[in-house]
Amino acid sequence: MRLLIVGRLSGELVTASKIAMHRGASVTHADGIDQGLAALRAKGGDLVMVDVGLDIRRLVQALADERIRTPVVACGIASDARAAVAAIQAGAKEYIPLPPDPEMIAAVLEAVAADARSFVWRDPSMERVVRLAEQVARSEASVLITGESGTGKEVLARHVHAKSNRGNRPFVSVNCAAIPEALLESELFGHEKGAFTGAIARRIGRFEEAHGGTLLLDEISEMDVRLQSKLLRALQERVIDRVGGAAPVKVDIRVLATSNRNLAEEVKKGTFREDLFYRLNVVHLRLPPLRERLADILELATHFARKYAELNGLPLRPLARDAQALVARNPWRGNVRELENTIHRAVLLAQGPEIGPDAILSPEGESLAAPPVPGPVERAASAAEAATRGLVGRTVADVERDLILDTLDHCLGNRTHAAKILGISIRTLRNKLNEYVEAGVQVAEPGGVRAVAAYG
Repeated sequence: MRLLIVGRLSGELVTASKIAMHRGASVTHADGIDQGLAALRAKGGDLVMVDVGLDIRRLVQALADERIRTPVVACGIASDARAAVAAIQAGAKEYIPLPPDPEMIAAVLEAVAADARSFVWRDPSMERVVRLAEQVARSEASVLITGESGTGKEVLARHVHAKSNRGNRPFVSVNCAAIPEALLESELFGHEKGAFTGAIARRIGRFEEAHGGTLLLDEISEMDVRLQSKLLRALQERVIDRVGGAAPVKVDIRVLATSNRNLAEEVKKGTFREDLFYRLNVVHLRLPPLRERLADILELATHFARKYAELNGLPLRPLARDAQALVARNPWRGNVRELENTIHRAVLLAQGPEIGPDAILSPEGESLAAPPVPGPVERAASAAEAATRGLVGRTVADVERDLILDTLDHCLGNRTHAAKILGISIRTLRNKLNEYVEAGVQVAEPGGVRAVAAYG
């Protein structure tokens, strides 16, 4: 745990620093916002504790502008309620009153250090995956983790790190699908001052931030082929080049990668480098979808019910027997992520001593209860007949356009989520949407509002 304390070292802040170090945190001090930003650029960090009297809004905005995702916690004298409210409104995640309470400091550090998505499993198919993961965890081998979206790939990656010889060192995760292509190189390898517009100071990248620990490349299949070659060199030689830098930088890391696609197929398509694939695929862990882990469904549902009851200050209610049956037979196409959101919603809506089936609802408030599910043969025949009737007389381009636009509407305009559901890269999706806009077709913008380009 790397803690940065920003502010003049008053007696209260010195005490907070000592408590944090006693709890195992590595503590760095900075007098003001600018020094704090410089420290984060140079060393990275897991948590910033900032004096409430400083310009927290400027700090939070600067972190956002430079894509530094370190949470900020404000601290100040206990009686200053107005300053505490202003700090939260400015973007601080929490407020710690001073003089510091050791248990409060410990709780904040633990909350940041611990993975909020606990690793829970019971099904034999999952047990085999976990056993293999723990067997290879102490090695230095690269590990490729695959599975559908929402199956818990990052959670398993964190478990591998925790069981490794690097478990007490940094774990740094980079979502390759969420960062624009033009910025991903800088995010990974860092940059020198003036390397490009907006590079106002030298900043270390995620490779350097993970030095001595583990780097997770999440959804690596979304990475552009040109950047893959630079990544391959970094993995082979354990050196990186900052953007705009003149000298290589040595790094000591263990690399894990995840993908919701079949990378062997992506290699055949030419969208993923074969040599990089083999460099990453020393050990392959495939997470089965939740519908193939039936014993995990109720185990996870019980865990989430307890978690969100505690989080929301509500009484712990067990799932009623008919609610358990409803949860067990749902297909959970969104996997663990969908199940978690559903149980969270049920905890908030439940009445009485148990969570009944009436609280197991979709995001739109519709019941998940359904008539008996037909057999696989009947389902396949019905689906094929309906699909055939709907497609006759239409061109492939028309069908593809409607599928893309409907999926984008379903995702409320979120390009990244839509691309994952469609099984295409974000670049391909954007190219398609640009074609539709140029043709005068309305395209959903983030937030779900449809827009169309204006010409003239």
